[in-house]
Amino acid sequence: MQQTPSQSPEPAPTPGTTSDREIETLAEFDETLDALGTLAHHRVQAVDLTDRTERLLAAEVAGAVFLGCPMRAEAAARVRAAGALVFPPVPGLPFDPYRGHVYTPDELFEGLSTPGGYEATPDARAYAWFQRTKTDGDVFASMLRAVHDDSVSDALDELLVGKRVVGVMGGHAMARGTREYAAAARLGRSLARAGFTVATGGGPGAMEAANLGGYAAPLADDVLPEALQLLAKSPSFTPSVTDWAGAAFEVRGRWPGGGDSVGIPTWFYGHEPPNAFASHLAKYFANATREDGLLARSNAGVIFLPGAAGTVQEIFDNATPNYYESRGEPTPMVLVDRAHWTERLPAWPLLQALARERSMESRIALVNTAEEAGEALARMA
Repeated sequence: MQQTPSQSPEPAPTPGTTSDREIETLAEFDETLDALGTLAHHRVQAVDLTDRTERLLAAEVAGAVFLGCPMRAEAAARVRAAGALVFPPVPGLPFDPYRGHVYTPDELFEGLSTPGGYEATPDARAYAWFQRTKTDGDVFASMLRAVHDDSVSDALDELLVGKRVVGVMGGHAMARGTREYAAAARLGRSLARAGFTVATGGGPGAMEAANLGGYAAPLADDVLPEALQLLAKSPSFTPSVTDWAGAAFEVRGRWPGGGDSVGIPTWFYGHEPPNAFASHLAKYFANATREDGLLARSNAGVIFLPGAAGTVQEIFDNATPNYYESRGEPTPMVLVDRAHWTERLPAWPLLQALARERSMESRIALVNTAEEAGEALARMA
């Protein structure tokens, strides 16, 4: 995120402080040099500088850091000699570890319509790379994953500044064409229309449904039921991710101009592709980082739709900081489907027991339908 440039020289910032300046686009690069005449102590992140050789040869760059920025050899040699750190792009990777922005569906699904289908997309190729390297003990591969995930976290924080984020959690098995899927989509739409940013785990099922609702929020009311009918023709990402994702892009093509929402998926669960209705996809290699980050950023509360082991884990991952108030005042937690959370997977009685006589007691609720969830969240807001 570009900071407002100062018109006078500043002392070198301490690494990790807010005075560090990040440059994430070519336009920001040019604007910074035009305004300040220096790149000293800036961080230039994943910007192609091959056509900015003359400016790099002339600019002050002491203390600057260039992360994954393509540049000509003479420019790279000069900025190193002038006191900058240069981390060159890593060839042969299906992802950019230094990326300055979260992903978009178009980026992750590029190539979906080619003969190779989903397997040809950057998303599938990144998962294949992860499968090859996750257990090979190569510290370089593990470093690349860590750098990538930290870059995604930084980009996600910048994206969500000032937003009221509601997390919607639920299982990946919820099929398109079901009443439950439609209810989750209506929930996402109502939350978005109420001014919240919907955030999900970014995958299929309940997650996709909530992101679909966020996409439909600024569109006419009749768009969502029509979209649900179209999607029902490809109810699941099995047996074909290509057909499943293709149906989502057909909806987006028929009704462009949808609303924003966030998906935070992971390549750890590579059998679950991301969904195409989250306008912003913060995809991680490390599932633990992704899980904690999703819940921590849900600053306006979390709604838990019926799910299995993963959703149960998310309930208590969220309950722990609410119990200890380690993130401040407890945020609302709404569990949806009484029978599911009291009989099939009785997480509710344990959550109640934890909350008893603590400040989080007034911040938890159990409701029967997704429609009631939004109302319960509003009462606790």
